[in-house]
Amino acid sequence: MGLSDRIKMLWRTLIGASYSWPALDILLPGNRHLHLVGSIHMGTRDMSPLPPKLLKKIHQADALIVEADVSGSESPFGSLPDYPPLAERLSADDLQTLEKLTNELGLSLTLLDSQPLWQIAMVLQATQAQTLGLRADYGIDYQMLNSVRGTNTRVIELEGAQNQVALLRQLPDDGLSLLEDTLTHWHTNARLLQVMIGWWLEQPPTNAATSLPNTFSETLYDVLMHQRNLAWRDMLLALPPGRYVVAVGALHLYGEGNLPAMLAAAIK
Repeated sequence: MGLSDRIKMLWRTLIGASYSWPALDILLPGNRHLHLVGSIHMGTRDMSPLPPKLLKKIHQADALIVEADVSGSESPFGSLPDYPPLAERLSADDLQTLEKLTNELGLSLTLLDSQPLWQIAMVLQATQAQTLGLRADYGIDYQMLNSVRGTNTRVIELEGAQNQVALLRQLPDDGLSLLEDTLTHWHTNARLLQVMIGWWLEQPPTNAATSLPNTFSETLYDVLMHQRNLAWRDMLLALPPGRYVVAVGALHLYGEGNLPAMLAAAIK
């Protein structure tokens, strides 16, 4: 890659292009063009249909790359074992906070009692998104996958749903830190969801260094964000020549240790 190409790639990484959705363009050595899209896995009705220019990019791409193909109906949680009662796994304070929150959300604590703590955190987060008007059918990656159904566009998974569940199952203490972070940063996470909705409905971020509130502990951030970004970077760097639309969670594109910055650093 010549000096001018490096400058061009770095400029696109830092500044982004003029799109009405959160996205960054990356030019990798070997004539590989990545259009990185900041997806939200649950969206509002107003986020459908996708922008025509984005759909055109998808249909002209050699492949659509997603974290996991969520267009199917199979649940990745079907084979999980039962866990001991929450009273044996949570502190009295955490259990009281969880009980208060489930009551507010209309969730049954009894039904959650035998679930792994990381799954309870996921249920809480999904329910919070629903209270803000978000639905899985309007999720960006879900809509993108539906747009290529019945076409010749390949779909490439960066992880796959089963591998994502496997990662969660490997969290220490049954995913206690994820549940505690969910309870601690509950209101911050709601504001963050509203910010990301605004990126799609109003104004996307202007660059990858956009500052965002942190809703993960340092250890959890390393596992769920940093390490996954590193793995995805390596997969994207191994792609053959072509044009690719890459949809990953919006938080992976912006803020500290983001995926575009990792790609830029890898080819300097």
